[in-house]
Amino acid sequence: MSACPFKPVNWIRRTERFRGPPRVNPYSPHLHNLSRLRIQNILHLKPQRAISPTLLPLEGMVGGEAGSSEPLTEYEEALNCLSSLITRRTRADGANKGDNFDLLFDYLKILELDESISDLKVIHVAGTKGKGSTCAFTESILRSCGFRTGLFTSPHLIDVRERFRLDGMDISEEKFLAYFWWCWNRLQEKTDDNMPMPNYFRFLSLLAFKIFVAEQVHVAILEVGLGGKFDATNVVQTPIVCGVSSLGYDHMEILGNTLGEIAGEKAGIFKQGVPAYTVRQPEEAMSVLKAKASLLRISLEIALPLDRGLLNGQKLGLDGEHQYINAGLAIAMCRTWLQKTGHADGIFSETTKSNLPEQFIRGLASASLQGRAQIVPDPYFSVQSSNVGSGGLVFYLDGAHSPESMVECARWFSHAGKENARHVNHLEEQPNNDCRAQILLFNCMTVRDPEMLLQPFIITCSDHGVRFQRAIFVPNQSVFDKVGSYSAPQSDPRQVDLSWQLNIQRVWRNIISGSRGLDDDTVNGMVEPFEKSEQTMENSAVFPTLPLAIKWLREYAKQNQSTRVQVLVTGSLHLIGDLLRLIKA
Repeated sequence: MSACPFKPVNWIRRTERFRGPPRVNPYSPHLHNLSRLRIQNILHLKPQRAISPTLLPLEGMVGGEAGSSEPLTEYEEALNCLSSLITRRTRADGANKGDNFDLLFDYLKILELDESISDLKVIHVAGTKGKGSTCAFTESILRSCGFRTGLFTSPHLIDVRERFRLDGMDISEEKFLAYFWWCWNRLQEKTDDNMPMPNYFRFLSLLAFKIFVAEQVHVAILEVGLGGKFDATNVVQTPIVCGVSSLGYDHMEILGNTLGEIAGEKAGIFKQGVPAYTVRQPEEAMSVLKAKASLLRISLEIALPLDRGLLNGQKLGLDGEHQYINAGLAIAMCRTWLQKTGHADGIFSETTKSNLPEQFIRGLASASLQGRAQIVPDPYFSVQSSNVGSGGLVFYLDGAHSPESMVECARWFSHAGKENARHVNHLEEQPNNDCRAQILLFNCMTVRDPEMLLQPFIITCSDHGVRFQRAIFVPNQSVFDKVGSYSAPQSDPRQVDLSWQLNIQRVWRNIISGSRGLDDDTVNGMVEPFEKSEQTMENSAVFPTLPLAIKWLREYAKQNQSTRVQVLVTGSLHLIGDLLRLIKA
């Protein structure tokens, strides 16, 4: 039983026995300048939190969280309340008034943000692939220029606080809770059946606005969650500049089945009087973006990929050739933001007209974003170094989940795997040793077509010399409707529903049977690797749980001590978050 099993406002209003003492506002008008308060003062001002229904014993109830001897922490209670807002996403269109988009303006008034949100100096970014990376570059550049930054991205990988960055750091738990309850209580007091609580992403967006306003950030970088036109972040009416990263096919059940339809949704963030940027797009998408810009009588400029020669020998903080496209878009938006806010003079000079300012180079080189072209050596072997010779286990993480991004992922993995091997060989003075085992660990959401993802991925891998010795398919551990919660492995792995993973495996086998250069020619029925030894394991397998897959990978690395085991984890950001949580535990 979750902490907020029903719509929280209805539960509290109709069941008075559960009503806790109302929280007072720790940020009353005379204390609105929260950025000047020490966090100790914030906690001192915050009263006892409201009582969650599941923290009270219920008559006749046996077991479950309500009867647990260990009460939830305040943070766990907040996550449970967030979970109660999760709904299945549906298409927002004219038929349902953008899923009642205008309610967002009512929520802003309730949270006293309807005027202050217009004071935020916003950079708004939509796109299919690369929008998160573009936002990360943008934030890092402007922070390197000396500005106080706020960054709102999605999804999170491990902790929901990852979505809210202040000056490049995830918001602290103390601040998150203070702002969370401030917003939660006000919305519960004012919402009802006619104006229900905002859904999960809308609440998080409102929370981001509250955080950035109260923290008085100089710039707020907002990544669109889904689409653009009816996305919660699009409640911002006067951004300084907006951008659209590379477009492709994703979330078609919500955004449309053609690139034109998808581009139309993304172009919904364009505003009259606000300059817009995009990157080179397929013609079908570009024509829609240009038409929307023309309708609003605004300029739509094409940001060219960054010339790596402008980095003065530095490397981008985010790896991969495609990141030069994202970096180019970030640079264009940062230049415009600086110019429109009156800060360009202190950064640009005659010498930087054809070059990048040093602050830009520093920001581009230090940008970071988990789960995108990220290389993570398994920490298990850092403490078990005696168990592995010159080999080891390294995870290559990329949250690609569209056909286009899967192609970029394959290119990156090919290059990164070779570079990593050369680097290790140099350190170990074994320049000619290239003993690598490359393994794919994959899952994708059921709303996606695994064939559309895997077909271009496999072809690109083959063209770039990637030869997977194993392909492993495994369900995610994170639970769709529970924030910060993970499904515990069942006592009998055979009871896990693996129908989707078996379907992905069949797709893989069908594709590779006609592809060249891949080590998966023997595909004879389902594999049960948790019972069989490595020698009898086929070249593709379905594991019932991620912990079992990790266990097998570690055993494989230990049994092949002269081999560097490179595991590409892709197809789902949720899978990457689950893996990071498990290997760092």
